[in-house]
Amino acid sequence: MCTYYEVPGREQLVLHFGDVPEEEWRDKMSPLYRGPFLRAQGETGRELVVGQWGMIPPHSTTHIPTGKDGKRLSTFNARREGMAKSWTFGGPWRKGQRCIIPAQLYVEPYWGTKKHIPWQFERADGEPWGLAGLWNTWVDPSTGELVESYTMLTLNADAHPLMRRMHKPDPKRAPHLQDKRSVVPIEVHDVDTWLHAPQAEAGQLV
Repeated sequence: MCTYYEVPGREQLVLHFGDVPEEEWRDKMSPLYRGPFLRAQGETGRELVVGQWGMIPPHSTTHIPTGKDGKRLSTFNARREGMAKSWTFGGPWRKGQRCIIPAQLYVEPYWGTKKHIPWQFERADGEPWGLAGLWNTWVDPSTGELVESYTMLTLNADAHPLMRRMHKPDPKRAPHLQDKRSVVPIEVHDVDTWLHAPQAEAGQLV
């Protein structure tokens, strides 16, 4: 699970992700802040837009994600394994509303010393990450305003030699059944496949 990342500078965004929208966003991102994400535009194009990090469910009464019972939901990360059947994420996945989240770095909690130490993850080549996500458009029932939002995909990382060392261990679970989570980077040459390809083909990237 990722709860913090930093957006690349505007020059890096233009160089790697296209024209920068006029809207403002936070450079240091936490859930419910507004940040840029890249999505498909038409059959072959791309567009960089700004939305809330934390997908708003379709029947939420407020931009703060809530379930059918009115209780607040955590929707800034989506589990790859269960998103297709999720009330919040299933619709965007089936509709092909996939996105790339630009990140210069992201942070995960290391617990190897039995206490939380933030570890910062950057690419060795200095280029920004393109992290896999989903997006959706929510209509504010009180104003009719269209609000963009997105979520970041995560995968089980129990077998990964480094990422399995992140996050606090659950003493009730065996080491190989911890369900440690990791973000899903999409390489530059796979971006159009993730944004435009049929679901089955895009799904092979995550």
